[in-house]
Amino acid sequence: MESIDCEYATSKNMHLIAAPEGNRNAVGEQALGMLLSLFNNLNRANTEVKNGQWNREVNRGHELDGKTVGIIGYGNMGKSFAKKLRGFDVKVLCYDILENVADANAKQVSLKELQEKADVLSLHTPWTPETDKMVNTEFINAFQKPFWLLNTARGKSVVTSDLVEALKSGKVLGAGLDVLEYEKLSFENLFDEESKNESFEYLRQAENVLLTPHIAGWTFESHEKLAQTIVDKIKAIYFREEVSEVKEKRVTGIGGFFFKTENPKELKEWYKNHLGLNTDDYGCTFWWKNENGDDCSTQWSPFKNDTNYFEPSQKQFMQNFRVHDLESLIKKLSQEGVTIVGEMQTYEYGKFAWILDPENNKIELWEPIDSAFL
Repeated sequence: MESIDCEYATSKNMHLIAAPEGNRNAVGEQALGMLLSLFNNLNRANTEVKNGQWNREVNRGHELDGKTVGIIGYGNMGKSFAKKLRGFDVKVLCYDILENVADANAKQVSLKELQEKADVLSLHTPWTPETDKMVNTEFINAFQKPFWLLNTARGKSVVTSDLVEALKSGKVLGAGLDVLEYEKLSFENLFDEESKNESFEYLRQAENVLLTPHIAGWTFESHEKLAQTIVDKIKAIYFREEVSEVKEKRVTGIGGFFFKTENPKELKEWYKNHLGLNTDDYGCTFWWKNENGDDCSTQWSPFKNDTNYFEPSQKQFMQNFRVHDLESLIKKLSQEGVTIVGEMQTYEYGKFAWILDPENNKIELWEPIDSAFL
């Protein structure tokens, strides 16, 4: 969209359609592939072996296990990359100018916290005035630790000369760049006089730099998916009656079961000793995976008899349901005449709201961020 005068197009009643859903999977896979190649020196090792060199020690790699991956820009592409990281024992942090974009695969933090903790930085931002030349010397030096950089977003977000200096100093340990500052807006050309400079020559020669020609998202599968996504969006705009309704998501699972007891501490010990529950101060957390393979949690918790957490209900228990979109659901429930208790609250582990059913049972609704518990 950055190559289009969107304001003018809109003024002419033109519909503008983007299709990031069509190639987000391909972008996530390439970002992961570049990261693994950098960590394990695969590019250099491949070249050396093909040239008759058998260098094991100099190609000793790093493991992702235990690392913290920071993602800037947590939209379609950022979320796809985070999803690919689920199989690794890494902590994933995300930063975005929008609030509450985190999901089960990443914890949303401030830019400052991301820069304090990240071992890897992956960019998934559009090219805007805010992101233009964003990664410069000041930005790089704000990171507490040396880090690896991935950019599958836009080349002009990184000041190449500043990146080169950081690579030379060791502040940036390696870089996987699918996009470059010198690209034309059409993304079709690079090798012209403008790109022939000292910084680019350094990137070309550096063994800890992996370069590709803006092909993240450029797969045979994404070619079809992009087209289908655009067709589906056109149908949704112009042929609404032909688009089958997607079943509305409300409750997606049981988030917890809470009940009153005379002695929660002794009861938790009984369940631990006799039923093998892995209890803590809050009770016991059960982990499971949903249909998409995401890690999900359900909480079992005994409360003291005198708790007021279940009020205004006088029942001995309260249910917690996991929901898809809490804000939208609360609006719909209010329109349907359901009794809402109090105001919605937001924590690092999700959003919460409360309702009463016809028998005055209090129900807690939770839009979870399960990654906060991992």
